[in-house]
Amino acid sequence: MLKIVFLHPDLGIGGAERLVVDAALALQLKGHQVHIVTSYHDPAHCFPETRDGTIPVTISGNWLPRSIFGRFLALCAYIRMLWASFYTVFLSDMQPQVYFCDQVSMCIPVLRLSTSVPVIYYCHFPDLLLASHKTWIKKLYRAPLDWIEEKTTGLATTTVVNSHFTAGVFCDTFKSIRRRPKVLYPSLNFRSFDRECGNSLSSVIGTKQVMDFVFLSINRYERKKNLGLAIKAFGLLKSFLGDAKIHLIMVGGYDYRLVENVEHYDELQKLTSSLQLGDCVTFLRSPSDETKTCLLKNCHTLLYTPDKEHFGIVPLEAMYCQLPVIAVNSGGPLETVEDHRTGYLCHPTVEDFAEKMKYLYDNRNLATKMGERGRQRVIEHFSFNSFSQQLNELVGELTASST
Repeated sequence: MLKIVFLHPDLGIGGAERLVVDAALALQLKGHQVHIVTSYHDPAHCFPETRDGTIPVTISGNWLPRSIFGRFLALCAYIRMLWASFYTVFLSDMQPQVYFCDQVSMCIPVLRLSTSVPVIYYCHFPDLLLASHKTWIKKLYRAPLDWIEEKTTGLATTTVVNSHFTAGVFCDTFKSIRRRPKVLYPSLNFRSFDRECGNSLSSVIGTKQVMDFVFLSINRYERKKNLGLAIKAFGLLKSFLGDAKIHLIMVGGYDYRLVENVEHYDELQKLTSSLQLGDCVTFLRSPSDETKTCLLKNCHTLLYTPDKEHFGIVPLEAMYCQLPVIAVNSGGPLETVEDHRTGYLCHPTVEDFAEKMKYLYDNRNLATKMGERGRQRVIEHFSFNSFSQQLNELVGELTASST
């Protein structure tokens, strides 16, 4: 049995957080002792395993600012993770045999230079590619942070990424890091999706409307997720079908502390109103896992709109719940969604999405078969057992080589 400490910036309910929680659960099931150190954890906005005591969580550094007048988010995240690593090494008595960190690599130098404990760094995607460099001020601000990201990432004992797409981007971006990262696909804990859903779809979204075919979008309320594409494509489909009883449910991770979440949520509602879709589109913010599972089990098709998404766990969740997936033909979905078998990989255009949406609406039997094939694909290639075994072997190899 090993003691493994996870360091993660804000322990909310996004895809990165789901992976960290699943990694901790996977190693816990293999007999290891796990603990998460984070700078922020809200019991009202987190995964249940971190709230009910299944995974112990320590909060350190919440007193440090998350931003400075709504700006310098990356710099503040670096500082908060730097403090979390100092706390773990010098002020706590955790004494792990392995560190597992992700998202912010600033903690790695402290862990490597102050201890002999190996460090696994899970790179979801290079942050420097997600940040804006449009103005000279932003370029000036990001230059030292981008340099630090590359140098600190290179200090990890081993680096893991979520897809072959991300591995290629990693190598192209971090030229000074000669070692190619290993690929460990995120997985699903099937048990959380196998439980019974006692509520009807109408009760979950609070409407008495008759809904013949329901499209579902699940993503954070961020502009880079291209959520407007789903609404516009739905609007075009609505113009094709006239009085058909179709509905779109927009589900998004929402944090009131994040200005972009608040602004983009309002932008999407205004877009819906401008297209006169108010009665046909429902918005939900940070629903519970139970509600999310109920939606996945009762809707008919998932719309996944991010372009060049590094992996994307939502298509896996949808396929396991037997929903066909219509996704943009780039990034992670190329490795998870089988085009014309478990869904469609489309150009990120309103017309292409609307065409595939109409085809599935008109061909319900095909949609059902796609859903069945999708579930089987997830079981065969993205099971929690497979993820647990690979991660456990990685940890075992790491500790064996460091002794």
